[in-house]
Amino acid sequence: MAVTEPAPAPVSAGNSVTPPAPHPATQPESHTTAHEGILRRQSARESAARTYARALPIVPVRARGLTIEGADGRRYLDCLSGAGTLALGHNHPVVLEAIRKVLDSGAPLHVLDLATPVKDAFTTELFHTLPRGLADRARIQFCGPAGTDAVEAALKLVRAATGRDGMLAFTGAYHGMTAGALEASGGASSNRVARLPYPQDYRCPFGLGGARGAELSARWTENLLDDTKSGVPTPAGMILEPVQGEGGVYPAPDAWLRRMREITAGRGIPLIADEVQTGVGRTGAFWAVEHSGIVPDVMVLSKAIGGSLPLAVVVYRDDLDVWPPGAHAGTFRGNQLAMAAGAATLAYVRENGLAERAGTLGAHMLAQLRSLAAHHPCIGEVRGRGLMIGVELVDPTSEPSGSSSPELAVTAQPRPPAPELAAAVQRECLHRGLIVELGGRHSSVVRLLPPLTLTDEQAAAVLDRLADALTTAARAHHR
Repeated sequence: MAVTEPAPAPVSAGNSVTPPAPHPATQPESHTTAHEGILRRQSARESAARTYARALPIVPVRARGLTIEGADGRRYLDCLSGAGTLALGHNHPVVLEAIRKVLDSGAPLHVLDLATPVKDAFTTELFHTLPRGLADRARIQFCGPAGTDAVEAALKLVRAATGRDGMLAFTGAYHGMTAGALEASGGASSNRVARLPYPQDYRCPFGLGGARGAELSARWTENLLDDTKSGVPTPAGMILEPVQGEGGVYPAPDAWLRRMREITAGRGIPLIADEVQTGVGRTGAFWAVEHSGIVPDVMVLSKAIGGSLPLAVVVYRDDLDVWPPGAHAGTFRGNQLAMAAGAATLAYVRENGLAERAGTLGAHMLAQLRSLAAHHPCIGEVRGRGLMIGVELVDPTSEPSGSSSPELAVTAQPRPPAPELAAAVQRECLHRGLIVELGGRHSSVVRLLPPLTLTDEQAAAVLDRLADALTTAARAHHR
């Protein structure tokens, strides 16, 4: 099958990139009034904890592929993609067909964890995509419909299997918003979880970056586990993201991931790979761990596996399957529509080589953005893997931070992050009809998570709008 973007509905024509519609002030009064009224009621009724709605004051009413149309009549290129959930973009025909097929069949939509033909088809397709060393002896646990619940299940699983309690996690991590997932995330204060340095170049904790920084991270981990006075007993497991997304888009070096696999395997510590955002082709491989060739003991999967609908699972080695019935349960474990949409999405990505396509197009976009960085001193670093891309913005007028010992430093010292500039770039992007997300420690990283169906023409339009927004925001910011 050819790798093509489906022809969009009335929102846009063919694979062409629709230019942004006029500013809301020029729209018919009825559109503007409806748009503003909905936003006003949302602000009055919804929790103060809402997030995306604050930075992205739009009211989506129609969408197809990369494009969203708002209630105000404006069109946007969506490079948030449901925080990485929409591998095929909005309302892909194969997803809609799979959902309609279940609805038209009269099949039950709620089945708890009973076996159904829809679930069987989903599990079969999922196992077909897993790393071979895991698929051959895998078990699957269907969880509540969010990735954070799958993380909770994974932590409970390894604790039950090992009889141990502590966990190893990494600085900058993000694993969800429930109690156990927060304990393992970078902003937690729990002392049940030991923190390890995650390798990175621009803000390397050792001031080195590159292979030397990653090697020190691995040695630190080994020493922590082998030193009888480290204060860290042998843990129940280690959890890591092959690419840290919310932490600032940091791809783990392949050699370092192989070292983590060796370290954990040699000490009987289950390794949990959190592929909630990196999975289903996002990074240029079907699962991000495949870049390094490692086979984790446990994989946490959500987001794109549901084909835009809520679904989360844990897949793990069969010898870890020691928990009793009901050890991890949930009323909404059997979402038939999500399983049908997910199976269709997994098959479409696999059959059309969209993971490989993401790797090729992502590398091109990274190269273009790095060329842009050469003309914008406010870009500290461009990084990513496949179609998971981050642009870290910094204050070029401030002195670099970190060690002043040139004999120790291999990489250039980073400048302070610029969260206000990043927020301004996000606003300028929205004004130009481009939706982007912010991330990183100080929300100073502009993130791109476009669908894997992104065309070359669409990619060029995304980069053009981002470059224009960056130029405008930087000029205003540094006046």
